[in-house]
This record gives sequence, C-alpha cells and structure tokens, in this order.
Amino acid sequence: MSNPAAALQQLHQNLSSVIQASSTVLLHTMTCVLAGGHLLIEDVPGTGKTTLSRTLARSLALQSRRVQCTPDLMPADILGYSLFDSSSQQMRHIKGPVFTNILLMDEINRASPRTQAALLEAMAENAISYDGEEIPLPTPFMVIASRNPEDFLGTYALPEALLDRFLMRITPGYPSTEQELAMLNARLSGDPLDRVKPVMDGSTLLQLQKLCEKIPLAETIVGYINQLIRATREHPQVQLGASPRASLALIRAVRAMAVLTNRKAITPQLVQSLLEPVLGHRMIFRDARLNQAAHRADFWQDLIERVDTPETRGTKVTG
Repeated sequence: MSNPAAALQQLHQNLSSVIQASSTVLLHTMTCVLAGGHLLIEDVPGTGKTTLSRTLARSLALQSRRVQCTPDLMPADILGYSLFDSSSQQMRHIKGPVFTNILLMDEINRASPRTQAALLEAMAENAISYDGEEIPLPTPFMVIASRNPEDFLGTYALPEALLDRFLMRITPGYPSTEQELAMLNARLSGDPLDRVKPVMDGSTLLQLQKLCEKIPLAETIVGYINQLIRATREHPQVQLGASPRASLALIRAVRAMAVLTNRKAITPQLVQSLLEPVLGHRMIFRDARLNQAAHRADFWQDLIERVDTPETRGTKVTG
C-alpha cells in the first residue's frame, strides 16, 4: 500500500464523477466502505443507488451483483440452491448472488421477512448456512441495500435486528438543479461509469480496513461515545435506544472517517457528526415524525447537550 491517501482521493474523484450527490453523502459512503460495514440507502427510485454500487465495485476492482427484491423473492434466490450432479451422483450447491464482493439489494423492504432473515446471517457472519454446512462469503463483502419510504405500496417493515446490522444509513435525496444538469450533460457523451478506472484492489481495501481498526481512541472519547449511546435509551422522545452494537459501529465509523479525512486528532465533534448516519436507523422514536431523518436535527442537538462534552484535543491519529 504505497500511497493510501492518493488512492482514497482517486476513489472520491471516481464517485463524484459519476454520482451527482452532496459531498457528505459521498464521504459517508466511503466511510462505510473503509469501516468494512454495510450501507442502507433510503430514497425514492431513480436516485443513483445501483450506479453507486457499480461505481464502487469498478473503482475497487471488485465483483458486484444486484438483486431486485419482490414479495415472492425466496431465500434460495439469494443464497443459492442444491442441484443433483449426475456425473458425481451427489448434490452440489449452486451459489447465489450473495457470493460476491458488493451485493446491492434493491428495494429491500419489498422482500418478505423470511428472505430478509436469510440475508441477516450473511451480513452478520460473512457466511451462510446451507444443508448444515457453513459456507464463507468472498472478502471483502459489503451489502448496499436501498429502502423505499415506508408509505410506498407493497413494502414490509425491516426488523430491528436487520437494521442494526447496517453500519450506516444515508438519504441522498434528489440532486440540486446544478447537480442534475451536470448529470445530464455528463451522459451526453456516454455513460461516465465506462470511464471509471480501478484505483485499488480488494487486498488494498482490506489493508486500509485493518489500518482503521488500529487507530487509537482516547479513554475520554470512548467514554463520550458510551455516554451518548446510553443517553439515547434514556431520552424521553426515544422508544427504543441504540444497542451496544451501535457503540461499536460508531467507533468503527469514527476511525474510518479520521483516516479518510486525514484528521490530526479524533475529537468529540467528529463523533457528533456521525450520530445521524450511524444511529438514526437503529432507533425508534415516540414521535413518528422523528423516524424520518429530515426531522431529527433538533433531536441530535438536544442529545448532545444532555451529555458533557469532554474537554480534549482529541486522540492523535497515527499509522
């Protein structure tokens, strides 16, 4: 890994050349990739979710598969199925689309709870169980799932256990006038995705992910994260607060963001900036409006004010 900073900058350039989205959306997407997590995208159809996964896969020289979720989608349509091999007189497993590096589950909340449960094991274990055998998935492995707004017809609610497996959730929204015009002009001369070149391979990405895991955190920062998580469980507007897994997810995201943005130190402000994308989808609010990300800014500010912010210059980032 000769120059990770240059490779990450090129990855950002690849994404921004194809995806017309805010810099925050691209930054959070890259943070999730570096942290080795799964990404949930909540938005209406036609806002570039499939293009995002394909751009990532091509930039990282990885394989990608796409599954269009429907109510009649079965677990075997994702995991694979058994087929009798007449030459060997044995049953053999035909691998499904989950055996890839980046799996796009389009409109995941149209899949039945049974199919969602099958995906949960793959996300949690990076492996599947089939006919009593555990079969490992390729590495790196990442699920990018898109979810329609819950008021769309034919959608199922995602269970809390599945939502908790997504490291981050983003809501890109429609592009601005300038971004949409830039997208139209870029496609006048062909698909920008065809011009995307790999900037690193899977082994380099795995090295970067291991680098993120080694970024040190001061005890004050770890304690601050713990207090914020516990405060979500005690907040009067929250019905279901963030789980202990959310604490670990926030630490992973903070470390990845520090590497991605070349931070000199990890500060409480960096932690605060990741509360919404890491915690928002894991919680259930008493006020139904707060279940939509667009209405939660005041909630996060109130939560931050309820927890003492440590007076620290942060943790020096090395490595």
